[in-house]
Amino acid sequence: MWRQDHNGFSHQDPGFIDHVMNKKAEVVRVYLPPDANTLLSTMAHCLRSRHYINVVVAGKQPAPSWLSMDEAILHCRRGLGIWEWASTDAGAEPDVVLACAGDVPTLETLAAAALLRQHLPDLKVRVVNVVDLMRLQPNSEHPHGLPDAQFDTIFTRDKPIIFAYHGYPWLIHRLTYRRTNHGKLHVRGYKEEGTTTTTTPFDMVMLNDLDRFHLVIDVIDRVPGLGPKAAHLRQAMVDARQECRDYTRRYGEDRRRSPSGAGCGRRPKQRPDHTD
Repeated sequence: MWRQDHNGFSHQDPGFIDHVMNKKAEVVRVYLPPDANTLLSTMAHCLRSRHYINVVVAGKQPAPSWLSMDEAILHCRRGLGIWEWASTDAGAEPDVVLACAGDVPTLETLAAAALLRQHLPDLKVRVVNVVDLMRLQPNSEHPHGLPDAQFDTIFTRDKPIIFAYHGYPWLIHRLTYRRTNHGKLHVRGYKEEGTTTTTTPFDMVMLNDLDRFHLVIDVIDRVPGLGPKAAHLRQAMVDARQECRDYTRRYGEDRRRSPSGAGCGRRPKQRPDHTD
């Protein structure tokens, strides 16, 4: 649905996840692997399982491999986890949590984290990737759910959380409404914008406010005291976003570079040891 090709939304309705979530917790599992290695690990697990409905959401376009195979297996066993190599909190309490679930939201989140690291090096950012969506629920609601204490350790009890999600944003709120820090959780996801044949990949995320520039703006707007200090960066993100949109409408394709130095939809250069 995020990479439209010829039949995006009509064949890949993200509301399917919401429908499956209405079924009994004992039999439903939903996985959103962020790259090929986590997809391999996830499918190996699902093909060995019995008496479960396993929903696996993955793309068919070439995409980055963020984790090695060993890292991917460990990450999938956790279900969710902190990506230390993308974070800047260095084991301390973060100023903001950037969470993501899904391959395209993960790409945009990592690009946003790279922009924040470049322009706001003193900001402590924690990047959390979610493979097993059920980990967001309390363990009292789902067998895979995280206890409140573990959830608070990862997502904090009082820091802003910017969550980039593959589907409709309200599902994440539905899964986390009992959590201590739910009041500071802000979710970006699909909002029924874009068309099935004419919307380019990066324009699709921009139309739905899931793009890297908008995620940086969300951080600036929601971290207490950051707004006045980062006013110039916020303006630059608004301008970069507009330039990418103007270019797409003029030429019918995504621009490779923006004034911010970040590619419009391109892979952030973060892990040279793991390539496409």
